Amino acid sequence: MKYKSLLLAFAVLTCLIAGGLNATASDIGSKAPEFSLKDVQGNTHNLADYKGKYVVLEWINFDCPFVVKHYSSKNMQNLQKHYADKGVIWLAVCSSAPGKQGHYPNNEVISKMKELGMNVKAYLVDEDGKVGKQYDARTTPHMYVINPDGILIYQGGIDDKKSTNANDIANSKNYVQAALDEAFAGNKVSQPSAQPYGCSVKYKD
Repeated sequence: MKYKSLLLAFAVLTCLIAGGLNATASDIGSKAPEFSLKDVQGNTHNLADYKGKYVVLEWINFDCPFVVKHYSSKNMQNLQKHYADKGVIWLAVCSSAPGKQGHYPNNEVISKMKELGMNVKAYLVDEDGKVGKQYDARTTPHMYVINPDGILIYQGGIDDKKSTNANDIANSKNYVQAALDEAFAGNKVSQPSAQPYGCSVKYKD
């Protein structure tokens, strides 16, 4: 049992270090990179399709303990639904390469989405990592908020509690929520970037 606990602790530390060392601010205030990706149902989604809407991009890896934290607690699903009801387009993006952690066949992803009760517009598949690298996505989760003009107004961690403990969520500051609420109120986003934390994105070698 102690050995398993040590392995988990090492994995978590490795993820945090990877996120911390590589974290860089994306171009806040500039146009978000255009992309075209297929979802797990085979439908194509272009960022341009959602011009005039707020868009949230959530980099995801079902096997990452930091992602598990936010889904096991329903925190992520509740955020997705709350903002989807306000017209926000929420897209999950998986840049895990085939054979890497977090990569699943489409049918298994669809089952997992139903099991978790995800409230996303689509789960996009980025196997070659092109879109992830365009956005400089470093961790899972790594969050981005794009305004109706296609301008990136937030990028970084989902909140300020860099842990895998779901009990920390209640006392955390949710940066994505803050950014969207401020933007909806017509205010400038007070914290447009924050260090992302989580597991490193499992890009193709």
